[in-house]
Amino acid sequence: MIGKLKGVVDSYGEDHVILDVNGVGYLVHCSQKTRDGLPSPGGAASLLIETHVREDQIRLFGFAREAERDWFRLLQSVQGIGTKIALAILSTLSASDLAEAIALGDKAAVARAPGVGPRVATRIVTELKDKMGGLSAGAVELSDLGGAPARAAKGGPASDAVSALVNLGYAPAQAGAAVAAAARAAGEGATTETLIRLGLKELAR
Repeated sequence: MIGKLKGVVDSYGEDHVILDVNGVGYLVHCSQKTRDGLPSPGGAASLLIETHVREDQIRLFGFAREAERDWFRLLQSVQGIGTKIALAILSTLSASDLAEAIALGDKAAVARAPGVGPRVATRIVTELKDKMGGLSAGAVELSDLGGAPARAAKGGPASDAVSALVNLGYAPAQAGAAVAAAARAAGEGATTETLIRLGLKELAR
């Protein structure tokens, strides 16, 4: 079972990248967001891998972050959601945006993904809202909160606010989604107290 590949980007396809690892080219299916973060052909790259083995094929799915891989797995736990739809959603929404959409019941955000209509989006939001607590805290990347790395750094206001909400009993993914929304609303320089207060308002909706 392959869990990670580190090599050189050989080429790109519509929904995949070919990663050259010591002369062997691995075709790895990726979301658009992961592909956008990879270098041009010839550049070094490393991807976390989800291996799917079927009777007639072996397919590799690559992720730049553990959070995205966690959501890829969780999305497929929803009835009728396969790898294609899961990648389409992750190409449209980042891990933190997806967590926020589900935590806040924002079906319209999920429905923006190609191939995801209102009914499917409703099913995803409904079924995953109670499963988010099973995700690790990393399933909401703090580096995505509000766009300011300093604010999201370990020990910073966003990180402290997430920890506070988790200590109040909220699941890490829900807390992270609420703080992400709070950070965008509050803007630069928001204090921990402000993010906690606004985060609680988001969770109460």
